Amino acid sequence: MAAQSAPRLIDAAGIRAEHGLSPQSISRLYVEREANGFPEAVGQRGRGRARLWNKDEVDQWFAERKVSNRFQDHRPPTRDPNELLNAAQASRFLGYKSSKQVTTYIREHPGYFPEPDAVEELGTSERPYRRQLWRIQTLLDWMATRPGRGKRSDAKRSALPSSDVPVDGDPDELLGASQAAALLGFKSINTFSSSLAQGNLPLLNTVDAHSEKGGYRRWTRRRILEQAAQRKTR
Repeated sequence: MAAQSAPRLIDAAGIRAEHGLSPQSISRLYVEREANGFPEAVGQRGRGRARLWNKDEVDQWFAERKVSNRFQDHRPPTRDPNELLNAAQASRFLGYKSSKQVTTYIREHPGYFPEPDAVEELGTSERPYRRQLWRIQTLLDWMATRPGRGKRSDAKRSALPSSDVPVDGDPDELLGASQAAALLGFKSINTFSSSLAQGNLPLLNTVDAHSEKGGYRRWTRRRILEQAAQRKTR
């Protein structure tokens, strides 16, 4: 089995050269990473202990920021709020250039995009597949409260108050990403998903189940609380 290649690293000087940012801007992006989703540093080097980032993660962040800026200028057409759209149709309705953008969100950023309003079981018994569908109103609601880059006026609405998810509930109850994020103390699903993707939540790498509707990941409250306890001891 071939060894996995080491990630490409980039420092602040490299980010400055590629993206034209001042050192102050890069520092501000990092300090405010909980709000803007900027990647966590993966190491340091040199006497000055200069931060190092995974270059692929940094490139993806800047690419998504460009998409986000275009998204904010988009005004979707007026349609029946109860009309159902598949992933490709939803991507176009939301103004994305790629018809696969919604599918990418679901695959790479669990919990970021809303769960489908309906799931159609299609294909044959030998080759079954699912088609996920979203109501127009669900997409409009997501646009209005979508976790964006930087602070937003509706930040309170997108917060994840831990009081909504009781710690002393059934330890075997299956919880989703938003509930896990709240129990772990994350300010948004986005930062939870980013931390999970970076391997910072090793106990959650294994899921306990997938939801019947959409196949979203689920963990037991016990596993999430064990991860929370582990985070506190670091």
